[in-house]
Amino acid sequence: MFTSNVGDNHQMKILILAGTGSMGTHLTSLLSKQGHDVFVTSRSKHEDSNRIKYLQGNARDIEFLNEILESPWSAIVDFLNYRTEEFKSRMNLLLESTDQYVFISSARVYSQSDSPIIEETPRLLDVSTDEAYLKTDEYGLAKARQENLLQDSGSQNWTVIRPSITFSEDRLQLGVLEKEAWLYRALQGRSIVFSDDIVNKVTTMTYGWDVAQGIASIVANDKALGEIFHITSQESFRWHEILSIYINTLENHLGKRPRVVMAGKSPNLRFSKYQLIYSRYFDRRFDNQKINNFLPVDDFQNIKGSLQKCLEEFLKEPIFRPINWKLEAVNDRVAGEYTPLKKIPSLKAKIDYLEERFNISFFLKWPKKIYRLSR
Repeated sequence: MFTSNVGDNHQMKILILAGTGSMGTHLTSLLSKQGHDVFVTSRSKHEDSNRIKYLQGNARDIEFLNEILESPWSAIVDFLNYRTEEFKSRMNLLLESTDQYVFISSARVYSQSDSPIIEETPRLLDVSTDEAYLKTDEYGLAKARQENLLQDSGSQNWTVIRPSITFSEDRLQLGVLEKEAWLYRALQGRSIVFSDDIVNKVTTMTYGWDVAQGIASIVANDKALGEIFHITSQESFRWHEILSIYINTLENHLGKRPRVVMAGKSPNLRFSKYQLIYSRYFDRRFDNQKINNFLPVDDFQNIKGSLQKCLEEFLKEPIFRPINWKLEAVNDRVAGEYTPLKKIPSLKAKIDYLEERFNISFFLKWPKKIYRLSR
């Protein structure tokens, strides 16, 4: 199907859907430097540069998608998270619009494994007996169902990529917590709240640049068609080791060591139940032999060093996404701390915070009604 691989001088036109995240940003840079014309969809405005052109719009919008798929693409890399029915309704359109459709799945599809995970390791969708869970379209199940749709499509011009927990200069995770739920607290002088049920679990985190290199290695490669790959680091750590990297880096930056409060169970269990029990409660180690046939995974960056560098880079200009004030209130309650209301941006957020922090939903019933009526 392809006349050359991505490393050759053959120029391609590549579409990246929702490509401004921890993997997509690096992939865009890599592919453009290799001489390809890269088009990236984003809901926000970005400046074009060199061979990179941004298409402003929501790629979930079928009208916008139809418009950008009017002409064929050499490859489409899809970072969007779909509901299964949503993906089913557009899968054929995506497959018919390109020589190669690269579907970004997730290592969260895998079930618990005592040995290093390979691509054939059973998935949760195939072995779980949790009927309540199986009735959901939770992230790990949705990705597996969408993989099935591709495999049953009758087409072979697809490749599935399963990244593990991917970090970058603006995405730094701790268990199920995004930086907005732990790093924001540390920079505000409050305690980082973590939990005993996760701290000794084994995790495999991967730098977004390395995942991007893995994706680039299979783009326009006939041997990758109809295949599934995970792209992860060779290194694994316990979460307390990841926490120590963050704490030591923050201590150097702040001049004092952030306080850590350990809860027995994750306070986030209410908000990310299945991500916890069917991902972070599992020990995760990976065997990367399959993707190693396309690039040397031993050359992936050292995780401790790259995590530290990413955090240091973020701290130069810390910009956070919106804070979940309900979770922030729960963390404050666990830590015995308070967030000044002047730091909380809206009336609704203030009400949410107070309700969770002090368990006073009855007394906030009327303010909540007033807020709803005033909208």
